[in-house]
Amino acid sequence: MVIADRTKWVRIAAVSTIGSVLGAFLGYAIGALFFDLLGEPILAFYGKADAFAEMTARYNEWGGWAVLFAALTPFPYKVLTIFSGVTGLNLVIFTLVSIVGRGARFFLVAYLLHRYGAPIQGFIEKNLGLLFTLFMILLIGGFVAVRYLF
Repeated sequence: MVIADRTKWVRIAAVSTIGSVLGAFLGYAIGALFFDLLGEPILAFYGKADAFAEMTARYNEWGGWAVLFAALTPFPYKVLTIFSGVTGLNLVIFTLVSIVGRGARFFLVAYLLHRYGAPIQGFIEKNLGLLFTLFMILLIGGFVAVRYLF
Protein backbone atom coordinates (compact mmCIF):
# COMPACT_ATOMS: atom_id res chain seq x y z
CA MET A 1 0.00 0.00 0.00
CA VAL A 2 2.84 2.39 0.76
CA ILE A 3 4.43 1.70 -2.60
CA ALA A 4 1.10 2.54 -4.28
CA ASP A 5 0.96 5.93 -2.51
CA ARG A 6 4.17 6.80 -0.68
CA THR A 7 2.73 10.05 0.72
CA LYS A 8 0.34 8.10 2.98
CA TRP A 9 2.97 6.05 4.77
CA VAL A 10 2.20 7.44 8.24
CA ARG A 11 -1.54 6.86 7.88
CA ILE A 12 -1.01 3.32 6.58
CA ALA A 13 1.39 2.47 9.42
CA ALA A 14 -0.95 3.98 12.02
CA VAL A 15 -4.00 2.08 10.74
CA SER A 16 -1.95 -1.13 10.60
CA THR A 17 -0.76 -0.62 14.17
CA ILE A 18 -4.23 0.16 15.52
CA GLY A 19 -5.75 -2.81 13.70
CA SER A 20 -3.07 -5.16 14.94
CA VAL A 21 -3.40 -4.01 18.56
CA LEU A 22 -7.19 -4.33 18.40
CA GLY A 23 -6.69 -7.84 17.04
CA ALA A 24 -4.31 -8.51 19.93
CA PHE A 25 -7.06 -7.55 22.38
CA LEU A 26 -9.35 -10.06 20.66
CA GLY A 27 -6.66 -12.74 21.03
CA TYR A 28 -6.20 -11.82 24.69
CA ALA A 29 -9.97 -12.06 25.23
CA ILE A 30 -10.11 -15.47 23.54
CA GLY A 31 -7.41 -16.75 25.88
CA ALA A 32 -8.96 -15.19 28.97
CA LEU A 33 -12.54 -16.22 28.27
CA PHE A 34 -12.16 -19.73 26.83
CA PHE A 35 -9.29 -21.22 28.80
CA ASP A 36 -11.55 -22.32 31.68
CA LEU A 37 -13.89 -24.05 29.26
CA LEU A 38 -11.31 -25.75 27.03
CA GLY A 39 -7.79 -25.55 28.42
CA GLU A 40 -8.21 -26.39 32.10
CA PRO A 41 -10.01 -29.71 31.54
CA ILE A 42 -7.29 -30.82 29.13
CA LEU A 43 -4.52 -29.87 31.57
CA ALA A 44 -6.34 -31.64 34.41
CA PHE A 45 -6.83 -34.78 32.30
CA TYR A 46 -3.08 -34.97 31.63
CA GLY A 47 -2.14 -34.01 35.20
CA LYS A 48 -0.36 -30.85 34.08
CA ALA A 49 -2.37 -28.18 35.94
CA ASP A 50 0.40 -27.59 38.51
CA ALA A 51 3.11 -27.36 35.85
CA PHE A 52 0.96 -24.90 33.92
CA ALA A 53 0.43 -22.77 37.04
CA GLU A 54 4.20 -22.63 37.55
CA MET A 55 4.78 -21.70 33.91
CA THR A 56 2.07 -19.02 34.15
CA ALA A 57 3.89 -17.34 37.04
CA ARG A 58 7.15 -17.27 35.09
CA TYR A 59 5.41 -16.01 31.96
CA ASN A 60 3.71 -13.20 33.82
CA GLU A 61 7.10 -12.09 35.13
CA TRP A 62 8.72 -12.04 31.67
CA GLY A 63 5.66 -12.02 29.39
CA GLY A 64 6.04 -8.39 28.37
CA TRP A 65 9.33 -9.30 26.72
CA ALA A 66 7.73 -12.29 25.04
CA VAL A 67 4.91 -10.18 23.60
CA LEU A 68 7.39 -7.52 22.44
CA PHE A 69 9.53 -10.23 20.82
CA ALA A 70 6.51 -11.65 18.96
CA ALA A 71 5.27 -8.18 17.99
CA LEU A 72 8.55 -7.39 16.25
CA THR A 73 9.69 -10.72 14.88
CA PRO A 74 8.21 -13.33 12.54
CA PHE A 75 7.15 -15.39 15.59
CA PRO A 76 3.34 -15.81 15.51
CA TYR A 77 2.16 -12.80 17.49
CA LYS A 78 -1.39 -14.14 17.79
CA VAL A 79 -0.15 -17.18 19.71
CA LEU A 80 1.26 -14.96 22.45
CA THR A 81 -1.77 -12.68 22.50
CA ILE A 82 -3.98 -15.68 23.26
CA PHE A 83 -1.47 -17.12 25.74
CA SER A 84 -1.26 -13.73 27.47
CA GLY A 85 -5.02 -13.84 27.99
CA VAL A 86 -4.81 -17.40 29.32
CA THR A 87 -2.15 -16.44 31.88
CA GLY A 88 -3.71 -13.09 32.74
CA LEU A 89 -0.65 -11.04 31.78
CA ASN A 90 -1.06 -7.49 33.08
CA LEU A 91 -3.24 -5.75 30.51
CA VAL A 92 -1.39 -2.42 30.76
CA ILE A 93 1.96 -4.10 30.05
CA PHE A 94 0.36 -6.15 27.27
CA THR A 95 -1.09 -3.01 25.70
CA LEU A 96 2.10 -0.96 25.93
CA VAL A 97 4.41 -3.60 24.48
CA SER A 98 1.87 -4.38 21.76
CA ILE A 99 1.70 -0.73 20.71
CA VAL A 100 5.48 -0.29 20.86
CA GLY A 101 6.29 -3.56 19.11
CA ARG A 102 3.68 -3.47 16.37
CA GLY A 103 4.11 0.27 15.91
CA ALA A 104 7.88 -0.06 15.54
CA ARG A 105 7.50 -2.84 13.01
CA PHE A 106 4.82 -1.16 10.88
CA PHE A 107 6.28 2.34 11.02
CA LEU A 108 9.78 1.13 10.14
CA VAL A 109 8.55 -0.88 7.17
CA ALA A 110 6.32 1.99 6.00
CA TYR A 111 9.13 4.51 6.40
CA LEU A 112 11.61 2.37 4.47
CA LEU A 113 9.10 1.89 1.66
CA HIS A 114 8.30 5.62 1.70
CA ARG A 115 11.96 6.59 1.62
CA TYR A 116 13.36 4.01 -0.81
CA GLY A 117 10.31 2.74 -2.69
CA ALA A 118 9.92 -0.61 -4.42
CA PRO A 119 13.68 -1.41 -4.60
CA ILE A 120 13.84 -2.05 -0.84
CA GLN A 121 10.76 -4.28 -0.75
CA GLY A 122 12.76 -7.44 -1.47
CA PHE A 123 15.24 -6.64 1.30
CA ILE A 124 12.40 -6.09 3.78
CA GLU A 125 10.62 -9.31 2.87
CA LYS A 126 13.81 -11.33 2.93
CA ASN A 127 15.80 -9.88 5.86
CA LEU A 128 13.79 -7.65 8.18
CA GLY A 129 12.32 -10.50 10.24
CA LEU A 130 15.79 -11.91 10.87
CA LEU A 131 17.19 -8.48 11.77
CA PHE A 132 14.34 -7.83 14.24
CA THR A 133 14.86 -11.29 15.74
CA LEU A 134 18.60 -10.71 16.22
CA PHE A 135 17.93 -7.26 17.68
CA MET A 136 15.47 -8.68 20.22
CA ILE A 137 17.79 -11.54 21.19
CA LEU A 138 20.61 -9.06 21.81
CA LEU A 139 18.33 -6.64 23.69
CA ILE A 140 16.80 -9.28 25.97
CA GLY A 141 20.15 -11.02 26.37
CA GLY A 142 21.70 -7.72 27.47
CA PHE A 143 19.04 -7.17 30.13
CA VAL A 144 19.37 -10.73 31.38
CA ALA A 145 23.17 -10.41 31.50
CA VAL A 146 22.96 -7.18 33.47
CA ARG A 147 20.47 -8.68 35.90
CA TYR A 148 22.40 -11.87 36.60
CA LEU A 149 26.01 -10.82 36.11
CA PHE A 150 26.09 -7.49 37.93
